[in-house]
Amino acid sequence: MAFNLFRAESKRDVYLHLLIVVLTGAVLVVGFFNIYLPFTTNHGQTITVPNLQGMHRDQLEEFLEARDLEFQLDDSVYHAGAQPYLVFQQYPLPGAKVKQGRKIYVSINCKTPPLVKMPNLLNRSFLNAQRELENSGLRMGATKLIPDLQFNAVLKQQVGGKDIPPGTQISKGTYIDLVIGDGLSNRELDVPNLTGLPLDEAIVLLQGSGLQKGSVIAQEDASVPVNSVIRQKPEAGSRIKEGDVVDIWISGNEVPKPEEPTDD
Repeated sequence: MAFNLFRAESKRDVYLHLLIVVLTGAVLVVGFFNIYLPFTTNHGQTITVPNLQGMHRDQLEEFLEARDLEFQLDDSVYHAGAQPYLVFQQYPLPGAKVKQGRKIYVSINCKTPPLVKMPNLLNRSFLNAQRELENSGLRMGATKLIPDLQFNAVLKQQVGGKDIPPGTQISKGTYIDLVIGDGLSNRELDVPNLTGLPLDEAIVLLQGSGLQKGSVIAQEDASVPVNSVIRQKPEAGSRIKEGDVVDIWISGNEVPKPEEPTDD
């Protein structure tokens, strides 16, 4: 009697049918994962991501197309001193294995720094001001100590010698100079000898020595030119604190008034 594949007349036929079903299923599974899937998804065909950092934006498309990859601009960043339009960062990172057609996300250095708001650093501690500048994308410039009761506190925030009010739009990466109070420093200085100097030169010498002009008193003295210093208090050579004042007596009948600016 001929064997009927689709008819089970005994236990042996049932076991045979089950075996055929199992084998057929195994063949289908193996074929799906090892033949069909690799054929349709290029399974096993990966590309090593190249290093794009430092490459110009205009070179990316042609460079990646030749490697069956694409790119997408993810962000524009600004770094002072960096050449514009170059790749700064990328993802996936260089050396990663990806499939054909994968997009590489890149960050590009922009040419013009973005504007940020100048924070309010006034009356803050020097350390706090440093942190605030960093958080705002600005840079610490020069610092200058001046006599003031507020020790280590920011008294002025400046760029190029000009005050920058809080909230002012300013380029990211700008150097901010700070004027700091020294708490009326305890550092002692020698009082310079002002005797015989013209008043204007005496004032400049005091300022350059870290001291301040106090009272100016006129007193007649025909032995020296008018407006020349004939006496000072404290005397030359005395030790006083930085920022203290020095009173000045000059020859003449009256103290000259400060010169007012004239229009050219």
